Amino acid sequence: GSSCVCQPGYRMVSSNGGSAIICEKCPENMSGVTRDGWNCIACPKGLTSEGKCKCLNNEILVERSVDGILLNEALCIHCNGSEQSFSASDESGNRCVRCEQTFINVSKSCDCSSPNILTGGLCFSARESLPPKGVATVCFGQLGITLTSAWFLKNLQSSASACWLYSNLTACQALGNMCVMNMNSLSSSRTDACGLFQYIYVNTARSGNVHSIAFWRHNLPWLYYGDQPGLASQVLEANNFPTVFSFKGTDKDVKLQFIAASFDATGKFLKWQNLEGGILQLCPDTQAKLNAAYTFGTTYQQSCQVSVSKILLDFANPIFYDLFLEYNGDNGQQYLWAVPVLNFNLQYNEMFVNQGSNMNNWLLTRRFFLVDTLSGKENDLEEMPRVIRIASKITISIRLVSRTQTGTIYPPLLTIAYTDVLVQKPETQSVMVSFSVNYEMNQSEAQIQTDVALGVLGGLAVLWCLLRTAGWKRRTGSSVIDLQTVFMFILFYAGDLANVFFVITTGTGIYWLVFFKAQQFVSVFLPLPSQEEDFVTYLACAFCLKALQFLHLLVSQLTVDIFFIDWERPKGKVLKAVEGEGVVKSAAAPVSIWRTYFIANEWNEIQTVRKINPLFQVLAVLFFLEVVGFSNLALMDSSSSLTRSTESYIAPSSRILRFGVSAALWLAIAFLQVIFFSVVYERYIEDKIRQFVDLCCMSNISVFLLSHSCFGYYIHGRSVHGHADTNMEEMNMNLKREAENLCSQRGLLPNTDGQTFQISISRNMRQNYDRIHETLTRKRGPTRLLDSSVNTFEQSTRAYNTMNKFLSSFIDHVHKEIDYIVKDKLLLERILGMEFMEPLEKSIFYNDEGHSFSDVLYYGNETTLLIFDILFFSVVDLASQSFVLAAILTYLQQEIFRFIRNALGQKNLASKTLVDERFLI
Repeated sequence: GSSCVCQPGYRMVSSNGGSAIICEKCPENMSGVTRDGWNCIACPKGLTSEGKCKCLNNEILVERSVDGILLNEALCIHCNGSEQSFSASDESGNRCVRCEQTFINVSKSCDCSSPNILTGGLCFSARESLPPKGVATVCFGQLGITLTSAWFLKNLQSSASACWLYSNLTACQALGNMCVMNMNSLSSSRTDACGLFQYIYVNTARSGNVHSIAFWRHNLPWLYYGDQPGLASQVLEANNFPTVFSFKGTDKDVKLQFIAASFDATGKFLKWQNLEGGILQLCPDTQAKLNAAYTFGTTYQQSCQVSVSKILLDFANPIFYDLFLEYNGDNGQQYLWAVPVLNFNLQYNEMFVNQGSNMNNWLLTRRFFLVDTLSGKENDLEEMPRVIRIASKITISIRLVSRTQTGTIYPPLLTIAYTDVLVQKPETQSVMVSFSVNYEMNQSEAQIQTDVALGVLGGLAVLWCLLRTAGWKRRTGSSVIDLQTVFMFILFYAGDLANVFFVITTGTGIYWLVFFKAQQFVSVFLPLPSQEEDFVTYLACAFCLKALQFLHLLVSQLTVDIFFIDWERPKGKVLKAVEGEGVVKSAAAPVSIWRTYFIANEWNEIQTVRKINPLFQVLAVLFFLEVVGFSNLALMDSSSSLTRSTESYIAPSSRILRFGVSAALWLAIAFLQVIFFSVVYERYIEDKIRQFVDLCCMSNISVFLLSHSCFGYYIHGRSVHGHADTNMEEMNMNLKREAENLCSQRGLLPNTDGQTFQISISRNMRQNYDRIHETLTRKRGPTRLLDSSVNTFEQSTRAYNTMNKFLSSFIDHVHKEIDYIVKDKLLLERILGMEFMEPLEKSIFYNDEGHSFSDVLYYGNETTLLIFDILFFSVVDLASQSFVLAAILTYLQQEIFRFIRNALGQKNLASKTLVDERFLI
């Protein structure tokens, strides 16, 4: 449809190759048209459908004389097939050529008459021992179609016979190609292309082997490695590839020199081809990216949809390849190593093989093709084949020798999977094709080490959780192992097991990051995506368990009991009118509540203070990953550069390396933040935890905290000056006296500075606390302590005053039956985070110089929060493969949980301390 031609019976008068063409009808006595279409000529033996002259078989058409003069009548000249010339017309019928040699050998002429056998353009004597009659069928197993191929029908028997009788190299190659087109499928009961090939292979053992390779017969192509059980493992692992590879240094050798011998379907050798030209990649790409597939250590993956119409256009004639890997010997001589092929479509005795991972059951082959558009034609006159076969998945696997330190590899393996396509509408049909180069090593040893570490650390976690549960039982004042105890053990174990998984996954990620990227001579390859499943499972378990621990931490912090003890006493008396009596009486001056409100607000503000800045943490991690380029360290290539050219091939990311890089950055930046805040910021700028303790002392208010039934914390804020409700002048004077050591020290005990304590209270003390606390939270109903006729607000006020008086008297040792002692914790108690002594008669105040009351705040749980953030970031990144999205969602979850912690913590603070929530700002 791209040009105009004259109709049959018309000659061209004028044509410049465009649409402007002039035709003229030929006269009746010269009704034929010459082959070039410009002249009319008489045709004595008739016309073709195109209006050209035709001749009989073994005749050639002559339209001009030797000097080019056009004849009035075309001549049909018979080719002389006698012994003097042995000539016959060529396939186009244009000239006489020497007839095929088999005709001459058999009949001493160019005629192959009975009883001789003519097949595929060759002549064979009936007296000769020919191979069995071939079956010209091709099986397309995926479609369930078996059809008679026109190509096989024409060439199978002749190729097999010429190969068998004459050892014709081209015929043997053509027979091998037809076997490859039939997927190298072997059957003991069939005589298809592969059956005929095996027949010749078995019966030519005496002809010897090529290069002493037992599977490569002289004159035959090398198609198989043999079907003996276990042979594949010997081929792939018995001998190492005789060269070494390195990533860095002056001796680095980072190119795999793959080279392929190519043949056409007729068995003709075409040329040697280097694979760096993108020979095996069906997806279009730049030359630099195509060549990157053979850079040693770079995992290469390419996939795309290819139109069937484009395949039919680009691969009209199939090309067959024998793949080799080139290397230099010790003497500098170049050698070729044959690369075996694993064909997933191969059938052996009607059964698909090569489908499992057991190498001993594999049947290796050698020759392969990319596209077969030839065998699926049932008729030579068909423009399109009925079925085409496409190499939809090609993978080159490079496997590292176990425990090598010198970059030694096993022989490469090419695996290939074909897709059968029933051609119906080529313009709308497409096929997904992929090409990849994978680098593998035996990961069983690493998996065993990981399992051992998981078992050991998991066992230690069980013991640690038993100790924590025992400590929790003592702090709750319970000695009975009940369902709640089991539930707490599970919660403790979830958190510790999450830490175990986190340590293992972080160690694994950093190990592969360091040892893979920093190695010179290759000793490790990254795990394949299929080998990363256990790692991803561990990471998911760590996240789920850590999320459970985080939620438990959140709930426990939102349910702590807290009370602010006001030590301020009235200054003098005031006159006060008595309602309903009309008289004025003197009463103690009221104590201001504003100091309590102030302390409550400060406590409310420090509930979500952390040892790091979460926003800076997320932005810094994202900056180093995306801007500086640390994300490039997660690519599955040998380069440790932080930058990549946009024109170069970008290898896929390893999930293990992505986690290793991001976790290392999270930990490093968090560590630097903690150092900065503890050494610089909190020392010279602002330390909100210690400032809160100082503020309590200046406000003359102590903080009584109970995180468990019988365990909590006490901040001694009793002013050494007696009063905090004073004017500015007296306040400044008090601070000056304290600075000059003109007053007593702030500690609970005389002549000490200890203001913070861990407290373990007796059951009797807890019962008294609960009895008063009931009226503090009850909104209605009678009480044993207060008059039910008084309204709820007054009841709460009286309960507050009662609790304040009770706790202050408890601190002042007024109640001998619920007294306490002050002591230091043992070193082992500090390490284990538990108390050995049970407070039976007296409560115990443990000196605490580390401000451990922050354990009920975000501040004291930075490790848990940081690990949860890292795991959340990593899980989002592994799911989305986007560091940016992971950073955004991580910051959002931080803000959401901080809002929940602030909002609910504020409500708990208001309900437990009777501070009106409207004053918490």
